[in-house]
Amino acid sequence: MKPDRVSTGSPALDDLLGGGLERGAITQIYGEPASGKSVFCLMATVAVLRAGYSVVYIDTEGFSVERFAQIAGGDPGELAERLYLFEPLDFTQQGTMIADTEALLKKTGLAPVGLLVMDSATALYRMELDLGREALRKLSHHMIKLLGLARKYEIPVLITNQIYMDLERERVAGLGGTALEHLSKAIVRLEKRDSARRAVLLKHRSRPEGLSFDFVITGEGIRTL
Repeated sequence: MKPDRVSTGSPALDDLLGGGLERGAITQIYGEPASGKSVFCLMATVAVLRAGYSVVYIDTEGFSVERFAQIAGGDPGELAERLYLFEPLDFTQQGTMIADTEALLKKTGLAPVGLLVMDSATALYRMELDLGREALRKLSHHMIKLLGLARKYEIPVLITNQIYMDLERERVAGLGGTALEHLSKAIVRLEKRDSARRAVLLKHRSRPEGLSFDFVITGEGIRTL
């Protein structure tokens, strides 16, 4: 029987999430640029690869091979053999590549996929905001497809999200509105605090909101304070 949670590669984030990433669910991390979103994605990816599984990684902002190698340590080439990387160039292609991942999830004879990452779910959506409701409808469809794959194949999905200023509530919020918020079972906000960062739990089925930990970004990933 599979464990309910999959390690993120960060003990502090695992603890914040009640043991790690939940299978069959979407975990969302959002924050401003350079707050550490991609670092957590790469750490989780390396942890799952080291556990012997494959990872599907959809990167809309440019995958850093150098950063992956840094976090992977001494065996980046071996781990990369089980990393399926998709790099969509536009929002329509993003949807196509999400659909294409199911073929990898069905494959037998290879290391099974243990994690699906999308970094970032909203970078290409942001470029189509002038389309209004149609762009939001497409984004919701993409996320529903990801959630469907997570449930069907009992794997966790980790997504990152960009931010905007919600003028009505006078606060910074994640893009995608309530659709993305409702479809994410757990949400973590990353905050920049001088040279450090803080991860704050905003939504979880069994953990109280507001739990947090502070960290700094290092060559190997993060270091908690």
